Amino acid sequence: MSRLVLTAIAFLGWLMAPALAQQPLQRSECLAMANAEPRVMPVVFRQAAAAAEVEITYAGHSTYFIDTPGGLRIATDYSGAYQVGRLPDVVTMNRAHSTHYSLYPDKRIPHVLHGWGEDGKPAIVSQRISDTFIRNVTTDIRRYYGDDAGSDMIRDGNSIFIFEAAGLCIGHLGHLHHKLDDSHFAQIGRLDIVMVPIDGTYTMSLDGISEITKRLRASVVLPMHRFATPLDDFMRRIGQQFEIDRRIERSFRMSRDTLPTKPTVIILDGV
Repeated sequence: MSRLVLTAIAFLGWLMAPALAQQPLQRSECLAMANAEPRVMPVVFRQAAAAAEVEITYAGHSTYFIDTPGGLRIATDYSGAYQVGRLPDVVTMNRAHSTHYSLYPDKRIPHVLHGWGEDGKPAIVSQRISDTFIRNVTTDIRRYYGDDAGSDMIRDGNSIFIFEAAGLCIGHLGHLHHKLDDSHFAQIGRLDIVMVPIDGTYTMSLDGISEITKRLRASVVLPMHRFATPLDDFMRRIGQQFEIDRRIERSFRMSRDTLPTKPTVIILDGV
């Protein structure tokens, strides 16, 4: 009888194996939190442990460094031209211009993540590295000199990268060239911190990026691709619901507990 039971269990396991293999190995907490119903949190009368922090440093252009509580160092739109401190462990890249990528990054960088795919296929990034889950949402990109002839846009040629660390959802919009539709916003989910290009020309218009910034409703907005864009122009377009916090430093630390209560644009002038 016991042999019959064991045989039945083994047979059921064999049937379930393909279904289990198809289950996603990674899960985005930012998407889960964006889609979840609001929860009532019970009051706990004890001192809570300090929330884990990330440190964010503006290196220049579109490169921010993100240092996680686990010691992981990430660099966005990495070309190697903007370096602060030690070499990053993870770099993300977009191919709009050579200031946003490198085909020959330092070989000591263990993880090089391209925002574009090969053979016309979109890049798919969805992996956990140390204490950070990294994923991407692809967007189209304008053609530039040297591309093959064809339509004005390269489908899925850019990526919005999202980094989930220390309970924070951090997004980098990359070299964004067009408005986002509902499907993009659904894939992005909730962002606590977002890095947005505000040049108004090379990426997209200030009106366009301002509308995206307002809809994302992140607690912290970090301008990049700043060039000579008057900050007042950007602030006027995103509206009075955003505070402005201008700092002489090039870095700041942030946790879930220290996110500003009112959406805030943080300008790091220490570059």
